[in-house]
Amino acid sequence: MSTEGFWQGLSGSPIDGPPYTTRYAVQLATDKFLLLPIRELPGGQNRAVASLIINQASFELLDWLGGEMAECARSFRPDVIVGLPTLGLTLAPLVARHLGFSNYVALGYSRKFWYDDALSAAVSSITSPSQGKHLFLDPNLTPRLHGRRVLLVDDVVARGTTMSAAQRLLAAASADLVGGIVAMAQTNAWRKTLPGFELKAVFASPSFERRSDGWWPTDD
Repeated sequence: MSTEGFWQGLSGSPIDGPPYTTRYAVQLATDKFLLLPIRELPGGQNRAVASLIINQASFELLDWLGGEMAECARSFRPDVIVGLPTLGLTLAPLVARHLGFSNYVALGYSRKFWYDDALSAAVSSITSPSQGKHLFLDPNLTPRLHGRRVLLVDDVVARGTTMSAAQRLLAAASADLVGGIVAMAQTNAWRKTLPGFELKAVFASPSFERRSDGWWPTDD
């Protein structure tokens, strides 16, 4: 299914369902909805998720989400915003600027030659389950984090593995991790990985199971 046209703006009306066929609508405000494509997960288990690819979104949607995420962030009273790769790095600078910060800290998957392996953590994601990756922090940025209130920013939380890796990495940098902000909480699987972790999302989407008449939301 082509996703051209998704993530380009907000709609004034929901869509019919369940069951759903190719798209799902999440309510973002009293009269605003965002249409998301439904993507079947690999493995032939008749399961699917609603997809948000934030670096394909319109500037209008990015600006709106950045403002909403910043409002969610204020209650954490962060000193530093830390962005998670890859797509969280699209939103983290927007949140930081809305909060009046002059910069933010970007974590990455690419190891530069001056990096320290002690400031890295292994991670996998739902969109690339077979690719072993490591999360890295540039050691030159540790002074921005040491003893400061740090808030993680990502586009989507699904299984919670990336945020869990970031927890370990930021502990090694002596940061005070106060929580996380995401645009979308995709299913509830992350709660098992991040027990007790305070996470806020602008909106949530369920997982789906295929039935004879289409896709139905589940509580997984």
